[in-house]
Amino acid sequence: MILRIYRIMLNIVLFGPPGAGKGTQAEKLQERYGLLHLSTGQAIRDEMSRGSELGRLAAAQMEGGKLASDELVLGIIEKYVEEHHSARGVIFDGFPRTLPQAEAFDGILKRIGTGVTGMVALEVPDDVVIERILTRGKTSGRADDQSIDTIRNRIAVYDAQTAVVAEYYKQQGKYRAVNGVGTIDEIFERLCTVVDSWEE
Repeated sequence: MILRIYRIMLNIVLFGPPGAGKGTQAEKLQERYGLLHLSTGQAIRDEMSRGSELGRLAAAQMEGGKLASDELVLGIIEKYVEEHHSARGVIFDGFPRTLPQAEAFDGILKRIGTGVTGMVALEVPDDVVIERILTRGKTSGRADDQSIDTIRNRIAVYDAQTAVVAEYYKQQGKYRAVNGVGTIDEIFERLCTVVDSWEE
């Protein structure tokens, strides 16, 4: 039997409401700490473009605008982590979103000898989120970026999901919240203070 020894990875679950700037901050964290950035949506699209078995299953499930199942998403996450186990760590952008996903995610990471280092959530007031997304909608062309009712619904869904997942990581002593209002650099330095504390 071959024993594979994995280095301790810096695995960060990054959360924040729509318009919080997760993508921007993830890129900056990726650069400073030498981490990978995994967006589940992008990972699913990558599998679909490769025409892999998981990708074909995703295409079938998502036909007609349906969401990919937890089983499929977790399968894609597991494949990604196993393929990148030698990385310094991964920023998981908006995943896990539900308690069952979080519990299964812990199992996946444990099987390959690592775990979640911590979850950090960007806290942004609803009125700021709405203003940011409406502004973005003027250039994005996305219909869901231009409807206040749709934006409020997206925020409500985020809040409902995050509350449960945040509590899960709080119980493990792994949850941190960061003020997501300010300049990009101000918010980034707040995030770095949290990440630096996890590295000590």
